[in-house]
Amino acid sequence: MDLGFSVATYTVLALSILYILNILYQWNKGNVKNFPPGPWALPLIGNLHIMDLKKPHFTYLELAKKYGPIFSVQMGTNKIGVLAGYETVKDALVNYAEEFGGRGKTRIFQNIDKDFGLAHSRGENWKVMRRFTLTTLRDFGMGKSPVEESIIEECSYLIKGFESLKGKPFDNRMMLNAAVANIIVSLLIGHRMDYEDEQFKRLLSLISENIKLLGSLMVGEAGNPHSYFHNENLTRLVRNLFSAGMDTTSTTLRWALLLMMKYPEIQGKVQQEISKVVGLAQPTYSHRGQMPYTNAVIHEIQRFADLIPLSVPHETTRDVTFRGYFIPKETYIIPLLSSVLRDKTQFEKPDEFYPNHFLDSHGHFVKKDAFMPFSAGRRVCAGEKLARMELFIFFSSLLQKFTFHFPPEIRDSDLMPVVGFTNTPKEHRICAVPRF
Repeated sequence: MDLGFSVATYTVLALSILYILNILYQWNKGNVKNFPPGPWALPLIGNLHIMDLKKPHFTYLELAKKYGPIFSVQMGTNKIGVLAGYETVKDALVNYAEEFGGRGKTRIFQNIDKDFGLAHSRGENWKVMRRFTLTTLRDFGMGKSPVEESIIEECSYLIKGFESLKGKPFDNRMMLNAAVANIIVSLLIGHRMDYEDEQFKRLLSLISENIKLLGSLMVGEAGNPHSYFHNENLTRLVRNLFSAGMDTTSTTLRWALLLMMKYPEIQGKVQQEISKVVGLAQPTYSHRGQMPYTNAVIHEIQRFADLIPLSVPHETTRDVTFRGYFIPKETYIIPLLSSVLRDKTQFEKPDEFYPNHFLDSHGHFVKKDAFMPFSAGRRVCAGEKLARMELFIFFSSLLQKFTFHFPPEIRDSDLMPVVGFTNTPKEHRICAVPRF
């Protein structure tokens, strides 16, 4: 009797183990043949147990070393494709632009934007909103003298703000946010707002907080029902322009000043070039051709800052066979921009701040195809031209007027970023000492 019970028990146990092993095998095998390889996934949680959730791009960079430039991970029940390295990312986003040009579904963005606006919209709505955005910004003078004049005017207010501190230590985050945001404000409503305006400060604070939360949570025809031009869509479009247009550029400028304090010899070379080319006149965007070193430093700041390491998620719009792997329609895709900007085959010293990445042996500026801070292909940043102009004019104007250094009690600074939706510098203070 005892033996019979024992045999039955062991039989059930053995069958249960085989059943569980079969479930695990099927879980990892999935239904997709020839899908990119990746680490073994656990039921329900997938690969969450191996992820550095504070710095996920570090995990992806390590997985790329093991599985190659095209691999997969599983988040919960969702399989994700990851593209790593310049050649692979460029091939997907440029040569297979249509297939990899969808916007990945992320619950928090869907709850916020409901597929409206530009940044996280999809399909025909995205096409219409992007075309409308580019046309409208162009009509408002993006990349032309009217916008340049607005940036130069805003520079004067920012410089006055820095001067008012009289070389004393301060946190530059809010002032830089306000200056960059005012460019979008002037485009949208025709005038700037004062840095001390409480409503403006509240708006900037909310946008900054929103960017942090996104990072922590990322696992005229009103009567026409078919129109994309309705209040809900346009409101989200404006919000997208504010968030993307303010945070990325102002954060890059924060990195710029931090790196100039960290590397005073580079700061000095930039100032020498500004003095030689511009003197005491106002730097303009047209000066960049005569200022190869300053231009190279700005490009290297963007590369080193690695602002959006995971890019904004993409999605395949149709089944695609890419570099020998089959990737089904509506697969969530991460183009790992961090792996492009730090690709050892493209940059001599990828982990160092090294402006010579963008200079030849004669000191002339050199373009690099792997310079993709704005992404590439169909989903390339709509505000790239504006951001380039802002960065050059703000950066050169500030270094013309000030020398930046750490507060007396601080001799150096940690360059390890605080990772959210964007890589931001750790909290720090700066001293802006007038040069004249």
